[in-house]
Amino acid sequence: MSPDADIATTVRAALQEDIGSGDFTSMLVSADSRAWATVVSRETAVLCGNQWFEHCFHELDSEAEVHWLAQEGELVGAGQVLCEIKGNARALLTAERTALNFLQTLSATATATRHYVEATTGTRARLYDTRKTLPGLRAAQKYAVRVGGGFNHRMGLSAGILIKENHIAVAGGIAQALHAAEQIAPPGVWVQIEVENCDELIAALAAGAKLILLDNFSIVQMHEAVAITDRRAELEASGGITLANLREIAETGIDRISIGSITKDVKAVDLSMRITCESQMDNEGWGSACRSDSSLMY
Repeated sequence: MSPDADIATTVRAALQEDIGSGDFTSMLVSADSRAWATVVSRETAVLCGNQWFEHCFHELDSEAEVHWLAQEGELVGAGQVLCEIKGNARALLTAERTALNFLQTLSATATATRHYVEATTGTRARLYDTRKTLPGLRAAQKYAVRVGGGFNHRMGLSAGILIKENHIAVAGGIAQALHAAEQIAPPGVWVQIEVENCDELIAALAAGAKLILLDNFSIVQMHEAVAITDRRAELEASGGITLANLREIAETGIDRISIGSITKDVKAVDLSMRITCESQMDNEGWGSACRSDSSLMY
């Protein structure tokens, strides 16, 4: 599935979830009313999710126009206007919540990633995500990780072979598991093995492992692992990693650090959308105007 197709599919599912059999409240507004809206950030964040946001409005009004005043990946501040929207009033009112939900969540993921990436500046360590993503938003959140400056681990189970403790036990050992993986791995599918101590690391290296995950290693163990490996394989740290200890981990000389919290524990960015709508004049010359302020805190 292409990125555009994934966005369209995800947006349609989200809109259907919200609209159901119809948005009866928006029917209070005349079907031919036009509306103008602005979106404002109420906090500092990395803007992300513009395409998902726009698709929400275009699904309901193909002629809706979105003019961005801040760019994807830009660090925006509290009170900053992010974009202006123009289109059918009913479409803007109906799509508003879903569009903002995408923008708040993906901006939150990109923002969290940026914080972690900045903490590793000057080291060789690269920050990776995991499969701990919100259901239905895997591709979107992994895109947000890249916007935040991070890298993507496997998109799904078919994108790579990650041999863990249970796989090793069933296969009969580290060497046996690695050999079996090499036999079944299609072209382009990488093989990684998880180890829990330096003895297992030595066994994995002896078996030819080139990508090794250090599971919950202490700082002392990581230093030892880096020395033992001596660049014969890429080492990835995982488990118990926070902003508080990230820098110390990165300075061990590790190659990769994978963190699930940047996708599963994000706090939605606080955004607000204000709509000003003006209906067409009726036959008696009457017009109407309305204002609506919606915050993502509700």
